[in-house]
Amino acid sequence: MFKIKNSDFVTSAVKKEQYPVTGLPEIAFVGRSNVGKSSIINALTNRRKLAKVSQTPGKTRLINFFEINNNELYLVDLPGYGYAKVSKTEKASWGNTIETYLSGREELKRVVLLVDSRHKPTADDIQMHEWIKFYGYDEVIIATKSDKLSNNELRKNEKVIRDTLKLGKEDKLYFFSSVNKKGKDELIDDIFGPLVESETEIETESE
Repeated sequence: MFKIKNSDFVTSAVKKEQYPVTGLPEIAFVGRSNVGKSSIINALTNRRKLAKVSQTPGKTRLINFFEINNNELYLVDLPGYGYAKVSKTEKASWGNTIETYLSGREELKRVVLLVDSRHKPTADDIQMHEWIKFYGYDEVIIATKSDKLSNNELRKNEKVIRDTLKLGKEDKLYFFSSVNKKGKDELIDDIFGPLVESETEIETESE
């Protein structure tokens, strides 16, 4: 089972030339600006302040790179999208920052799309899901803040999320709460494990 033993902030970037040159696989986390992205990154890495939790939604405008397990792979925190109280110019600039990364990053192997488990995915969520599919990345969807729902609501909302994003049976959708962290170890293994295994296989074949 894959475990996150340590994690460290490496750099922030806006442009391609600022991205770290590592050749290591990357997993990007993306979601609406108030979906709890920083909290979930901190919960999964077991670091309370690895990703800064902002009191102002939409404040993160940079792509943040974190190395996991002493350069085994990278976790990439993309800017939150869809915050209403910013100008159209700012929104376009964030969109460009995210799309530039998604469209030309060879190291990027998987994208984790975060949606709010309590609500129907927004038009921005649908667009992001379609972007991820368009660029051909492996996608995992995590519905956050699931501690606020009953089992009955979870089942109902899973159907709403799957129908809205037009997910097939093979599309991965998990419910997770950074408050109770239920199922954290399995989630980490499912998200990160296959990437490390595939990299090991590639290295073995090339030797």
